[in-house]
Amino acid sequence: MILIRLMNEMPLWLTVIIVVAVAELYSVGLMLLCRLTWGGDRLSLNNEVAGFKFSVIGVLYAVLLGFVVIAVWEDYRNTETAVRNEAKAIADLTQISYALPQSGGSGIRAPLVDYAEEVRRSEWPAMAQGVPSEKATHALAHLSEAIFDLQIEQLRDLALYQQALRLLGVIEDNRNERLDSADGSVPSILWLVLIAGGMITLGYPAFFGSSNLVAQTLMTATLAALVALALLPAVILDFPFTGDVTISSAPFDQALHQMPPHLKGHPPPESGSPPPQP
Repeated sequence: MILIRLMNEMPLWLTVIIVVAVAELYSVGLMLLCRLTWGGDRLSLNNEVAGFKFSVIGVLYAVLLGFVVIAVWEDYRNTETAVRNEAKAIADLTQISYALPQSGGSGIRAPLVDYAEEVRRSEWPAMAQGVPSEKATHALAHLSEAIFDLQIEQLRDLALYQQALRLLGVIEDNRNERLDSADGSVPSILWLVLIAGGMITLGYPAFFGSSNLVAQTLMTATLAALVALALLPAVILDFPFTGDVTISSAPFDQALHQMPPHLKGHPPPESGSPPPQP
């Protein structure tokens, strides 16, 4: 897992070059070494039996690799959805705060802005390392405390309070989902099986012998590049907040855009001026 994270932290072009180069060197190098050791004529005796077995191995590895890539892609999309839903809940809670009594609504908006800004400023870099942000956690705790401390006096306010609690739950649930995905979704044992299966699949051409060495080398190199490129999406997308291919924090920018300017570091409005519009 440490190796996979390091590959995500490198530039994308460098990761592609390294993954493809390692696969090429291993597969082509092993094929040339076996041919030099036993000779092409002796290896050609394995072609009929080895070809059948290689077909079985190729199908099994293709199914496993396809399953992992699809699972990682679905988790990546689910994390994107969680980010959008969390930001949308923040924007909706901002709108509801204007319908609450003045003291309660203003008490919610300040910690709500603090939380959204901490997510953008500190939690996104923290998730790139696979950990949550303590500042964002504290900001969310302050927001929860502000909502729990609301004073409900009318039946209309009770309905708004219940909606605020529901949106708070949406924020917490979606934050937990993106934090769970930040440190990878593929178990270590599955990465071990993928890497070992790739080594077996790329090493199998070494048991074949062809009368045309150039053609065999090109076929082996093409297979190695194909397997490496097919494995690359799983490597890159498994950590959705690390590297060049990451989930954007733009939904939180949009949520902050809907909040009062004076709560985002700007001076408060003058006395007697109308309240900011949502």
